[in-house]
Amino acid sequence: MAKKVVATLKKEGGVSYAKVIKAVKSEKTGAYTFREEMVPSPLVQETLKK
Repeated sequence: MAKKVVATLKKEGGVSYAKVIKAVKSEKTGAYTFREEMVPSPLVQETLKK
C-alpha cells in the first residue's frame, strides 16, 4: 500500500497564505488572462486594489 503524504503551508506560528486570481485584460488583443499569486492573508485586500 502507498503511504499518504500531507503537506501544509500553515505551521504553528507561521503565516497563512491565500491564492489570489486576477483577470487582466490585454491592451493589444483585448483578451483576458488570469494572473495567480500567493500572498499572506492580511495583504489580500491590498493586492486586489492594485
